[in-house]
Amino acid sequence: MKLVNREADSSQAQVELVAFRLSGQEFCVDIMDVREIRGWTPVTPIPHAPSYVTGVINLRGSVLPIIDLSHRFGMPAATPTDRHVIIVMQLGDRTAGLLVDAVSDVISCDVSSIQPTPDVVSTLAQSFIRGVLAANGRLISVVTLEQILPEAQAEAA
Repeated sequence: MKLVNREADSSQAQVELVAFRLSGQEFCVDIMDVREIRGWTPVTPIPHAPSYVTGVINLRGSVLPIIDLSHRFGMPAATPTDRHVIIVMQLGDRTAGLLVDAVSDVISCDVSSIQPTPDVVSTLAQSFIRGVLAANGRLISVVTLEQILPEAQAEAA
């Protein structure tokens, strides 16, 4: 079979997404960006860190920054409990933990089933959300992990 168009082929590709809850809403990230999922661990605060960075934890000898994803998205900051979860993600050569309410599902879908972010949302929201997936009667926002740590992009440039 001859590849006519790379974009057309990617629309047929399957992707697995890790779905999670955050302030009563559902979001998901590509499972290939997730290193592990672990229970809440108290953090050590870091002075002068951005307000959405709750602190750091020791993850098998490495210092892991923990990002309160709801606060990063402009929602009220989370008050972590034992029921919260940390999604350890890999962003290029950087690793960070996302504090979320709970992981709910692993979803397998066609890339073409992810709809673009609606034009009516703010530019900031569009920078965090790359699209919306309709799955099992739910609408799930697909998170763009590259935008979670924007200062990391500035350092890399």
